[in-house]
Amino acid sequence: MHSLPVFLRLTGRPVILTGAGEAAEAKRRLLERAGALVVGEDDMSHSRAAAVAIVSDGDEATVMRLQARGILVNATDRPELCDFTLPAIVDRDPVLIAIGTGGASAGLAKALRQRIEALLPAGLGALATALFEARDAIRARWADAGARRRAIDAGLASGGAIDPLGAGGGGVAGWLAGEQDAGQGGLVQLRLTSADPDDLTLRMARLLGEADRVYYAPDVPGAILDRARADAARIVAERAPAEPGAGLSLWLEMPL
Repeated sequence: MHSLPVFLRLTGRPVILTGAGEAAEAKRRLLERAGALVVGEDDMSHSRAAAVAIVSDGDEATVMRLQARGILVNATDRPELCDFTLPAIVDRDPVLIAIGTGGASAGLAKALRQRIEALLPAGLGALATALFEARDAIRARWADAGARRRAIDAGLASGGAIDPLGAGGGGVAGWLAGEQDAGQGGLVQLRLTSADPDDLTLRMARLLGEADRVYYAPDVPGAILDRARADAARIVAERAPAEPGAGLSLWLEMPL
């Protein structure tokens, strides 16, 4: 992973913008949408507090000067000078999807954004808001954190009561009031087809994203394990466990 994706809260915070023309105006509009206070490099009353800057004309001298002040800089069309890059954005407020290529191809990021835009319903933001507003009711229904996560995973799964590609925000109340599926538990054994994570089936990828812990044979590659939830326990073993523990566990092994 060449960069760590983050979402910066910029409301009311100064961000330095240098350069002129349409490239600068496009960056200004983006920063203002995020609530930033856009300032010039020479506006020392505000720029002293700035932590990030965008050099819209990619001027190397300006980049070096700002970086010497400890400011993180994006230089348009100069990925080799950038401390951070600006992604293509899919906005379903409060849901944001950022697509980055590390500066390799803005055109590719744009094409992917357009494809994803077509997949996501307009009600996705309302669903996120409804889930946020229902968090106390969700915690009350599933006091155990593991059971709560599995129930939410099951509800949000394809065809689930609050499937994000098919449900609006109004689905959350019905989901909470209905019969609840706490999701799959126990041990699921998966024999991989290859060492390439692109060969994972949809079922395998889904289970890796849901599992509480992943038991795996020593020859399972790290690229496969990287597809598991970041907070899932990873346990190397010679064979599938007899007592895998509560929740959903996986046993991964390579083909014979």
